[in-house]
Amino acid sequence: MNRIERVNDFVVRFANVNGSGSASANNLFARAIYRAGVAVSPKNIFPSNIQGLPTWYEVRVSGDGHLGRRAGVDLAVAVNGQTLLRDYREVLPGGYFLYDSTRALPDEFDRDDITLLGIPLTTLCNEAFSNPKLRQLLKNIIYVGALASLLDLDFTILTEAITSQFTKKPKLAEPNILALELGYNFAREHHPGRCLLSIRRQPRDERILIDGNSATALGALYAGATVAGWYPITPSTSVIEAFERYAGRFRREEEGTRKVAILQAEDELAALGIVIGASWNGARAFTATSGPGISLMSEFFGLAYFAEIPAVVIDVQRVGPSTGMPTRTQQADLLACAYASHGDSKHLLLFPSDPKECFDLTADAFDLAERLQTPVIVMSDLDLGMNEHLSPPLHWEDSRRYDRGKVLHADDLDRLPGKWGRYLDVDGDGICYRTLPGSHPEKGVYFTRGTSHNEYSGYTEESPIYQAGMERLQRKWQTARTLVPPPEIDTPDDDCRLGLLFFGTTSHAARESISRLAAAGVRVNSLRLKAFPFSDQVIEFINRHRQIIVIEQNRDAQLRTLLLAETGVTADRLQSILHFDGLPITADFISERIQALLEPSTAAAGDTQGEQV
Repeated sequence: MNRIERVNDFVVRFANVNGSGSASANNLFARAIYRAGVAVSPKNIFPSNIQGLPTWYEVRVSGDGHLGRRAGVDLAVAVNGQTLLRDYREVLPGGYFLYDSTRALPDEFDRDDITLLGIPLTTLCNEAFSNPKLRQLLKNIIYVGALASLLDLDFTILTEAITSQFTKKPKLAEPNILALELGYNFAREHHPGRCLLSIRRQPRDERILIDGNSATALGALYAGATVAGWYPITPSTSVIEAFERYAGRFRREEEGTRKVAILQAEDELAALGIVIGASWNGARAFTATSGPGISLMSEFFGLAYFAEIPAVVIDVQRVGPSTGMPTRTQQADLLACAYASHGDSKHLLLFPSDPKECFDLTADAFDLAERLQTPVIVMSDLDLGMNEHLSPPLHWEDSRRYDRGKVLHADDLDRLPGKWGRYLDVDGDGICYRTLPGSHPEKGVYFTRGTSHNEYSGYTEESPIYQAGMERLQRKWQTARTLVPPPEIDTPDDDCRLGLLFFGTTSHAARESISRLAAAGVRVNSLRLKAFPFSDQVIEFINRHRQIIVIEQNRDAQLRTLLLAETGVTADRLQSILHFDGLPITADFISERIQALLEPSTAAAGDTQGEQV
């Protein structure tokens, strides 16, 4: 049997029972590799119940720095009896299967192309620890210790991590370190040299390991948010939890009074109503939700758009429709968010791809919302929000000032030569001047309404006035195209006529697939989208390529639909690669689909497009 032999390049999958305390042990393993200076990409694949169902935790180790999910399992740590046979069968030929050998494997476990690594986890745990509550938790730590021996991982990294974790409770560190030693010593004694996967230290770079929801919360904090209206929903709840935690530490008056208001509403519609009311009053306010919440918020999106009130919404997308798979990831809220509400309305979307961009784009969202006086939706997803990712450090320029947009204060109102109108376009960019309540005792007062209004906010049903107002909103949309973050464009080959277009967490796998295609002789240019509406750079990129392949994680090609609707490109020039099984897309999937799409053109003799590709 040819065993898989790799250094800093493999996938470990942990198969556990939800609610068994395995998450902290698995996270300890992932962070130990990170501390060793090797790029790591952990994915927590968990069920939507609280306890009892199977859960998996995949850790991709990549010395080359690839951060997308990779297909295949090189080493399985299988401690869930419900899925033991399934986990066994999913190990790649030449791979490794670590299991609790307290009980022998049944007869159907008869593969001769993988290496069995039996560790009597239950026996070791029961003999060393008498506390029943601790046994299950420490059994997970034992297999982490065993992995350290099997993978030749520096054991001190693990002990230092445990010691650091329990700095304030050193007595809790002792049994955890003992559990690590039990697993390490058993594997070293009984399985020396049997596993040919290994970790080698590499120089640490400056990247940090953080989840996207925490980074999003920090972005809102640094952007000056003081009000959060919310209703709990997976996978966005931890955005508000993190915001509350950070605000409790950093947003306090000298006497200890917290300078934020975090209000749990009765539903998502009310949560957005809180945001709109606070923003109308001059506060920076936001909410966090997921697809079902976006659906419920639809009516208030229309109000904020038409009355022109800033609002920031974080959409941590999950699998739909309806309840769908609430603990799986997808990019399937694009159309729902872009055109949320009835009538003609459009909303700005921002697409972060890593935690740093969750931080940056969330902060940008508040500036854009106030500059343009409109809702801005940050389109995160479950993979980005709830999993930890290697990310550049979060950075805030101390010289940065908030962009509050066209706000008139008392002095401004007194200096106005003529009559002020709330919906009067003075500058021709579609953006009007607004006032905040209490700015002036007499001037700048207006009635905010969601009904049709004239330039002075008066009620009207005059068709020409309504139409003029809607046309002004369209001018503002054109202004927005010049203000949104530009795309990230990579065009190493000016003569190449094939372009890839992708966004969000798809980016990691897409970039890796591009390097694979290059090795196979396929020339590709790429564009990573960061925002909707589409800027001129996006349209120029599309126009300079004969064929655009749009990569997205949904069934209905929603980004392709947006591109067709908003850019005027013909349908035959946009092809789709769609992935929507709820798990993060992989570079293997993308590379295979691209090569399959290219085969007809490249195979045809004298095909010009094929030659240029």
